[in-house]
Amino acid sequence: MRKFLFAFLLVASPAFAQDQAAEARVAAGCGPASVEFSVKTNKAQHPAPQPESGKALVYILEEVKTDDLGFKIGGVTMRLGLDGSWIGATSSQSYLFFPVDPGDHHLCANWQSSLGSRSKLGSALSLTAEAGKVYFFRAKVYAITDRDHPLGMKLEAIDPAEAQFLISSFALSTSHPKK
Repeated sequence: MRKFLFAFLLVASPAFAQDQAAEARVAAGCGPASVEFSVKTNKAQHPAPQPESGKALVYILEEVKTDDLGFKIGGVTMRLGLDGSWIGATSSQSYLFFPVDPGDHHLCANWQSSLGSRSKLGSALSLTAEAGKVYFFRAKVYAITDRDHPLGMKLEAIDPAEAQFLISSFALSTSHPKK
């Protein structure tokens, strides 16, 4: 009976639950929740490099979807992770790119916000990268806030032609962790 009670208390512990949630996010590709980024965007630059020798190249574009009235929440900062570490961040209607080694990877996009409900919004997916290939993903934020369309986000693969079209009108993001 004591073992059962101890096990129950261990599982019911809020700290234990937080640790499990953090482990699940790392397994999904996200980095530590404590890391936040400062982001700068540049609409004048639209680099489109090719992969380095022996590497793949990944682009992630952040698109904020608004309602028909054009309601738009302030700049959404999206942290982007690869295999349990943050690689950078974007801000509304911007993109970044980074090289990856060939093999299996986990990508994560997580809304960076001081509001608890928004900071839990994110999405993840798996990627099997091949050397010399370019992969395009969209982190789509749904900022429509009526009962039928709550705030949310989705990380999804997109067609290379669609990605090039979006890159032409999006800003390039550069980011660094806040101190």
